Amino acid sequence: MSTLDVEAIRAEVRALDYERGSSADAAMWREDDADARANLAIEGMALTPDDDALFDMLRGEAVPPPLATAIVLKLLGHPDADPALAIPPLPIGAD
Repeated sequence: MSTLDVEAIRAEVRALDYERGSSADAAMWREDDADARANLAIEGMALTPDDDALFDMLRGEAVPPPLATAIVLKLLGHPDADPALAIPPLPIGAD
């Protein structure tokens, strides 16, 4: 099982041209994330430590939720990912 290089992904995120959320936005997004993570845990689908680190980094960089979703889709190589988003997909087999 490989681990995500969150710092490399952070560098790619910082290179994107996006409007960072305000401190109030970021606090609200963190609260929403905490609720979502708790619900996932209740459903038996708790995030892995890599997933937690990735989402913590996205919140730390004040990435708005729609862009965070787009980044995750691109990292996963999902067919609905935005091909114009300057984030490379993770290598196949990465967890």
